[in-house]
Amino acid sequence: MQFGGTADETASARMFDAALDAGVSHFDTAHLYTAGRSERLLGQLAARDRARLVIATKIGYAGPADRKSLQAQFDLSRERLGMEVVDILYLHQYNSTAPLEEQVETLVELKERGSVRSLGLSNFAAWQVMKARGIARAMGHDIAIIQPMYNLVKRQAEVELLPMCLSEGIACAPYSPLGGGLLTGKYTQGGAGRLTEDDRYAARYGIKAMHSAAKGLSKIAAELGTHQATLAAAWVARHPAVPMPILSARSAEQLAPSLAALEFKMDDALYARLSALYPAPPPATDRTEET
Repeated sequence: MQFGGTADETASARMFDAALDAGVSHFDTAHLYTAGRSERLLGQLAARDRARLVIATKIGYAGPADRKSLQAQFDLSRERLGMEVVDILYLHQYNSTAPLEEQVETLVELKERGSVRSLGLSNFAAWQVMKARGIARAMGHDIAIIQPMYNLVKRQAEVELLPMCLSEGIACAPYSPLGGGLLTGKYTQGGAGRLTEDDRYAARYGIKAMHSAAKGLSKIAAELGTHQATLAAAWVARHPAVPMPILSARSAEQLAPSLAALEFKMDDALYARLSALYPAPPPATDRTEET
């Protein structure tokens, strides 16, 4: 998401190489990101190792989501990436400008042509995922993966999305494991980033309890002698549904603590301790007074 934006070509290449060195093979972008520069840079960087990488992109975030528009977006994304085949293609969000049937059918048609290997949905509610899945299955295909927001202070995915993935065998690659940088601790030290530069992120993470949780995470990280970004990313991956958090940064140095989560071993006690820093959302069938 940062490629071609806050990360220039050199910084993007350094992050890409650092990720490869850490064993990462899955790279996620979108038609929308940095006016197409993200896809172009990723395509250039991935070319030499294409056969061993999983490349994902997303279409349908803004504007009409009819078949013609989605096809045009995908054609441009593929041209930017320089790839005949994309491993995962997501609908970027639930878009009501066209029937969901038409949108899913478009993805299925792209898969049947051999232009896409797996189909995904980003920012969809669980009922929307299952509706889309029914459409895809009626055509002999399936929804393989979803991409929700999920981190220590944004836990809505725990209510239905993650249990759905666990029950139905759907993979999950959640974004924002660091809460827009909140969980890295940089804002408590006067640092700048999305929360100070983007009104959407400022509103998303403007709740006082979220900042208190970030301070608590910082204390635990200091006690353990690790970086709180490492703990935040490892916490996301520790959920029983085995999410694969999408890591994002502006530089290789900033990315390093998140990559360290790949090797961090989190036991049940630490997972419970971190989970207690911020309230879990109530269950979908909320009759907790009877338990």
